[in-house]
Amino acid sequence: MDLFHIVSENRIKKGYKDGEFDNLAGFGQPLQLEDLSGIPEELRMAYKLLKNAGYTQDEGRLRQEMMSIGDLISKCDDSSEKENLQKQFNEKLLRFNQLMSKRGVKTNSAMFKNYEQKVQKKLK
Repeated sequence: MDLFHIVSENRIKKGYKDGEFDNLAGFGQPLQLEDLSGIPEELRMAYKLLKNAGYTQDEGRLRQEMMSIGDLISKCDDSSEKENLQKQFNEKLLRFNQLMSKRGVKTNSAMFKNYEQKVQKKLK
């Protein structure tokens, strides 16, 4: 063991002796472990960070759908189909903005275009 571990262990032991851990929330109760078996091991830390920061799977899904619809709009030649896709995009954008406003985050549609451009650069 290195010095850091020894110092840490000594402080924990001292805390137990001084009763600093007696009144912690959930003391004596089993831990509520989250099932992360459906997430690849190398992505679990990123998933936990995003989840703890308040990001949800709905946000990610909506972003992905909006990027796909935006890509379809840019490649569509039929004006009626383009209008239909734009309507779908606006509905997704409205839903996304609602989710973000619940978290107190302001959004704008330019954010997705910038994000899409950055992704395109990385993939090239």
